[in-house]
Amino acid sequence: MKVEHILIQEPSDLTMSEEQDEEIEPIDWSFQSKIDQDLRETNLQGANLRRVILDGSNLQGSNLAGADLRNASLVGTDLMKCALDGADLRGARMTKAKLNLSNFQDARLDGADLRGVRGRYAIWRRANWWDAKMNDDLKEALKKKWPKPDSL
Repeated sequence: MKVEHILIQEPSDLTMSEEQDEEIEPIDWSFQSKIDQDLRETNLQGANLRRVILDGSNLQGSNLAGADLRNASLVGTDLMKCALDGADLRGARMTKAKLNLSNFQDARLDGADLRGVRGRYAIWRRANWWDAKMNDDLKEALKKKWPKPDSL
């Protein structure tokens, strides 16, 4: 019986740290149209999505943390279970969007249109939801659970 030894070279620590140091370019979909697309579980963290049109698209479970969604169109978009913490949604049109179970912590919502959305069960901590347009029933629900700080 003959025994052979096979040597497998492992990546050096230097190679691994070099790979970790490489920064991934954030996605830039600004001014693009992505209507009615299946974009579930997409990593759009820190992405430039200014004025993107995502009407009717399914982004369920996607990571949009820190994304720039200023003046984006998200009409009827499924954003359930999305990470939108720290996202800039100023002026975004989100009518009839599904927002339940999403995280809007620290999101900017100045002038966003949230009329007709389902978002009662989302996390709105430190998000300025009171500066957005929304139906009275959602506004009342958010006042109870996520009140506007007295300092504002």
